Amino acid sequence: MESLKAHRNKIVVALILAALLGTLAFNYFYGNSRSTENAYINADVVNVAAQVNGRVVAVHIKDNQHVHKGDALFDIDPAPFAIALERAQADLALARQAARQDNAEVAAARALVNQAESDLANARSTYIRDKELVAQHFLSQQSLDDAQTRMQALQATLEQAHAKLAKALSAPEKTDERGDVLKAQAAIDQAKLDLEHTHVTAAQDGQISNLTLTAGSLVGVGAPLFALIADNSFHIDANYKETELVGIHPGQNVDIRIDMYPGQHFKGTVESLSGGTGTAFSLLPPQNATGNWVKIAQRVPVRIKLAPTDAEHPLRIGATATVSVQLK
Repeated sequence: MESLKAHRNKIVVALILAALLGTLAFNYFYGNSRSTENAYINADVVNVAAQVNGRVVAVHIKDNQHVHKGDALFDIDPAPFAIALERAQADLALARQAARQDNAEVAAARALVNQAESDLANARSTYIRDKELVAQHFLSQQSLDDAQTRMQALQATLEQAHAKLAKALSAPEKTDERGDVLKAQAAIDQAKLDLEHTHVTAAQDGQISNLTLTAGSLVGVGAPLFALIADNSFHIDANYKETELVGIHPGQNVDIRIDMYPGQHFKGTVESLSGGTGTAFSLLPPQNATGNWVKIAQRVPVRIKLAPTDAEHPLRIGATATVSVQLK
């Protein structure tokens, strides 16, 4: 009987221990905190690229060097772009010269109109006078016909002068409003911008990474050359199972342990939860409606903002971590 009672006591103790372990497990996973080891350090990365095509003539940085905003990174041969700027400036000078010529043509056309109007008025007066003399038989009819012919010719000359004036006036009176001048000015602005882009500087403070660029290299517009990891942008992408997201929301404190610094604890804050699972944004998302289907809990990225760390604990993109979100 005593052995049976002792056996029952052992069972009761085992059940109590199991209940305690279950309670501890529940509190660990669904209680005051929510943890995952599927977490990686990330940061804002600027992929530095050239904005103009050309040959690199100087590289002012080294791989893994820290730079500040505005520091020189590399230079592209500026000579072709300086020549392009000079050509654009010459085109603008020609456009302005053409504008001045057009303005001179307007003045000349106005003078021709005034002269034609004066000549026509004299011819009309002569015709009227000759017509009276012919009526009084003091002048021949031929003279009257000649006067009429001259008046008609001057009328045609006046019409031609008006046409030339209208054509000259079709261009804008102000030089800077002419289309060819505006186009030439735009070409100068673009040439200046291209010339400025031959000197590449850091867009913000950060660390250079994956640098292989050397002087003499040919670079193209938009082709990534190296990376700039922005300062104070480190964060953690923690991939929680979809069943573990309940209770996690922005603003919660996070305890962080980074594997590269054993025994050290770092602080962070939940910044946001992704709008989809990690696989939803992959290059080839799974097609669950086809083939044999097995239900697997998906993971949703949770972005955690890291508190600034000291110089003794520099962070590295891709490093693994364990995070614990404090739910309460």
